[in-house]
Amino acid sequence: MISHRHFIIYKPFGFLSQFINNQTKRKKKLLGELYDFPKGTMAIGRLDVKSEGLLLLTTDGKVSDYITTRGKVEKEYYVQLDGAITTREIEQLKNGIEIGIHGEKYMTKPCKVRAIDIPDFPKRSMKIRDDRHGPTSWISITLQEGKFRQVRKMTSAVGFPTLRLVRIRIGNVLLNDLQPGDVIEIEDLMTII
Repeated sequence: MISHRHFIIYKPFGFLSQFINNQTKRKKKLLGELYDFPKGTMAIGRLDVKSEGLLLLTTDGKVSDYITTRGKVEKEYYVQLDGAITTREIEQLKNGIEIGIHGEKYMTKPCKVRAIDIPDFPKRSMKIRDDRHGPTSWISITLQEGKFRQVRKMTSAVGFPTLRLVRIRIGNVLLNDLQPGDVIEIEDLMTII
């Protein structure tokens, strides 16, 4: 029987959610710089280079497939927005909104959205603009789908571009007190998801 390995990490801002950089022009930071992961380790889903937070890794493709394609595992994000969002836009996000995915129109599925207080996250390596440029607000958004840059596209579609995006939960796995770059190996991911 093959023994698979599983990891919980806090992906820092500026890192790609992959182990190989297919671009030759610019050197990007890769997950392999954070830890000596075993051969065959893959990210379960992705966070774009500007996003940060919880990322699960595994050597088991079946676990990855279950979490990413079944559409039943919730993913929760805390999102800092450019501007003071109102209940009107929150309701639009909750009910589903039309965004573009790879040049095609896509209607997002209904999701959970609520305004939140400013979370206590570690400072980001690249500064976010300050209040002199206008107000910001924070929301929690919980999805059961994960299209290409979906959260960023959703907030922009209601007029509030994303300034900072941090995934804090996948299923029952929480970011908790992890710090950017932290890696924890766990025995069995399926028992806690």
